[in-house]
Order: sequence, then structure tokens, then C-alpha cells
Amino acid sequence: MANWLVLLVACVSINLSLSSKEPEYFSPRSCKELMERYEIEEDGLYYLTSPTGVKYQTYCDMTTAGGGWTLVASVHENNLYGKCTTGDRWSSQQGGSPNVPDGDGSWSNTVTFGNAEAATSDDFKNPGYYDITAENVAVWHVPNNERVGRWKLTSFLRYHTESKFLRSYGGNLYNLFKIFPVKNNAGSCPANHGPSVPVVYDAGDASFNHNLFGPHVRARTDPGFIMFRAINYEKAAMAICLGVKPKDCNTEHSCIGGSGYFPEGSPRQCGDFTGLDWSGYGTHVGWSASKQLIEAAVLIFYR
Repeated sequence: MANWLVLLVACVSINLSLSSKEPEYFSPRSCKELMERYEIEEDGLYYLTSPTGVKYQTYCDMTTAGGGWTLVASVHENNLYGKCTTGDRWSSQQGGSPNVPDGDGSWSNTVTFGNAEAATSDDFKNPGYYDITAENVAVWHVPNNERVGRWKLTSFLRYHTESKFLRSYGGNLYNLFKIFPVKNNAGSCPANHGPSVPVVYDAGDASFNHNLFGPHVRARTDPGFIMFRAINYEKAAMAICLGVKPKDCNTEHSCIGGSGYFPEGSPRQCGDFTGLDWSGYGTHVGWSASKQLIEAAVLIFYR
């Protein structure tokens, strides 16, 4: 009996020792590496390490379309009535001011903000956004303030690319937006739009996605795509068009993450969700998106 107790204590001590040493060698750079090298198969929050040694926590989707998707960012709008004031981290912390025409430049800089667990309650950007070399992106639309363990269950849209398009743009959105900067007067529409890429749906479908926009928007967009750096008639730039490809230059009604200043002026057009409420908040008429789309965070993943 005594020998058995000694052996048990020794085994526990060894396990505790390994656990305490784990951070020294368990340092994957992405959720894909975490899945492939360490056979992790469950969705959830995990710690990753950047090439410069920065450890950070993020969400890993280990089950969709083969798994290995790393959450690198979220775009969130908690108060469309207050847009063009302050606090939109992807557009401008200073509001829609002509004195800051390019905003904060968050789409093409290394500033990080927020935390993974609160990614549906606030804007979020981690080092993986600019450090991970990826091939594809995925987007989730999750209701605001949803708890992390319910993201997949409550997401009403999830779609991803499969064309490995990021290989042509430096391996991530940080480098893509260096080529196609999200800033005021970066070019004209439609000549200077960025790439549009077909998507595959994991939740919802292209028709459902399209119908979340108002009728004027549906008539001027093609469903089943994600588009990057769209420019409108006033030469303002937006970062991402949500599951659609604009056919004209009214891009502020289907795209998010705009530059800091919009020439058409506040409060109708500016901020992270730009002009999604043009014909009223969540009215789903004219140029306005549905309340369901407006009151959801946009989560961005790499693989």
C-alpha cells in the first residue's frame, strides 16, 4: 500500500511538472498549427504566440470545413445612433472628422485592441491579424454580446473562402490593405476596388445573406462574395463588403470598416458600419439593412 501511494504521488508530481513547463514549448503560431501539431480538435479559447514572442488568447474554430481557423479580429457597432462621434476603432477613435481624413489606419497597422472573449461586445484585433501567414478568410455574424461558448450556435451567417486568394496579397489582410489602403480618396469607383472572392456558406446561404440588406442594396449587389476595399461615389473607402459584391458605387450600404472621414458627411455616412442605417435604424427598407445584421458583430478568421 505504501509503495502504491509513493508511485501515485510521483505520477502527480510529474504531471504537475509537465503542466508548469508547458508554456515554454507549447507555443503554436495559429489555430491551424495547434490542430495539426498538437491534435487539438475542440472549438474554444487558446493561447498563441506571435513570431516576436507575444502570447495572446484567441478563439479557434477547430471543426468548420476542416478546422484550424484563427479569430484575428471583430468589427462591432454598439451604437449606430452615436456613429461619427468617437470610439470606432476600425474607422476612427476621433469620430468622422475632416481633420483626420484617413482615420486610425487600423486595417494596415500593428495596433491591437480588445480581447477575444468580448469580441461580440467590442472591437477586437490581435497580433495574428498581421503576423499569421494564411490563405483564406472566414466571417461569422454573431449577435452582439453573445457569450463565447454560444458563438457558433447563435451565428446566423458563417462563410469562408476556398480559393487561397491571400497568397496573392501577402498572406493576410494587413498586407492586402497595404496594397489597397482603406483611406479617403484612395481611388475612384469602380476602377480601384480591391479583390472580390467567392465564398462557401457554413451557416445560412447566399440568398439569406443577400436578403438581410434593404431592397435598394439587393438590386445593386451580387450575393455569394466577400469584397475588400470598396470605394464609393464620394471616394471614401470601406474595408469589407458583407457577403456581397457591389455592382455600383453605393458601397457604404453593404460594406463596413470605413476610413475616418466621409465626404458626404455625418451622421449619415461614417463609422465602422458606415451607411447600413441610411433609411433608418434596422428598418430593412430602402438602403437600410435589417436589425439582425446591424445588431451583430462581424468576426474575421484566418486559415
